[in-house]
Amino acid sequence: MAQRAVVTRRDRPSAPDRLPRRQGDAREPRDDLHSERAFCERLNYDLLFKWFLDLPIEARAFDATTFTKNRERLLDAEIADRFFAAVVTQAKLRRYVSSEHFSVDGTLLEAWASHKSFKAKDGPEPPPPPGRNAEVSFHGERRSNDTHVSSTDPEARLARKSNATAAKLSYAGHLLMEHRNALIVDAELTEAKGYAERAAATEMLARQPRRARRRTLAADKGYDTAAFVADARTLGFTPHVAQSTTNRRSAIDARTTRHPGHGISQRIRKRIEEPFGWIKTIAGGRKLRYIGRARNRAWFLMSSAIYNIIRIAALDAAGA
Repeated sequence: MAQRAVVTRRDRPSAPDRLPRRQGDAREPRDDLHSERAFCERLNYDLLFKWFLDLPIEARAFDATTFTKNRERLLDAEIADRFFAAVVTQAKLRRYVSSEHFSVDGTLLEAWASHKSFKAKDGPEPPPPPGRNAEVSFHGERRSNDTHVSSTDPEARLARKSNATAAKLSYAGHLLMEHRNALIVDAELTEAKGYAERAAATEMLARQPRRARRRTLAADKGYDTAAFVADARTLGFTPHVAQSTTNRRSAIDARTTRHPGHGISQRIRKRIEEPFGWIKTIAGGRKLRYIGRARNRAWFLMSSAIYNIIRIAALDAAGA
């Protein structure tokens, strides 16, 4: 005869463990830190943060008022640039990075500013409607970056990805990816202008070390212009861009597209959407948290470096 299991009060799970925890419950530490004060508060009890900072368990957290003043020091010393370069160096030492084949692309990142802050540069503003957060209608009003500027973030620009999407105050994020393991070798964040993607791509290509052999650069149709193709070739890159033949003539011809490498580059370049997706979702970059290009650029470089660290750890585990 089977014996019945006796469950005592001590063996029973407590009430908080039996009930599902809601998102944002006070018993569950949140993974998102929106300020330096929240970071300093969590540093008091999160042992993982103390381990990363090489702090003893009994060490007290930083004072939030003093810690916030270090942000300008980090920007002035270009800590984000150095951290990103150090991570890329580690990938190169492991021979995970290709030095011959690359892809470039850009995306829009929504700034920490609303349409209500987008006000005219000249002329008096109409009186605000009553209420703390009253609705404002912009129907029939012509608004552009030439005539308006955001009072919250003056460096943000009104931009949209296509004609089918709404225009938002944004910054432009740019990535340069190598083709061997889809690691990020360079990153940049600029103002969202019409030629920002091609200008940032040329700048990132110029920062790459010179080589005797020519390299390939894959990109979408937005980079198929005569000026960008000429600049890429001057820097030692063969542009494997997608041909734009809908309403104009492509800047490349069969001398480039006839080679199998062009098709391979076009297939692999789509992997650059993986780091963009990770930055927007996991890193929380769909809407930026800081004001000004300098702070958002430092965050963008840090996020790109962390993405590379995760990829390097996965490659190390696969090769072990």
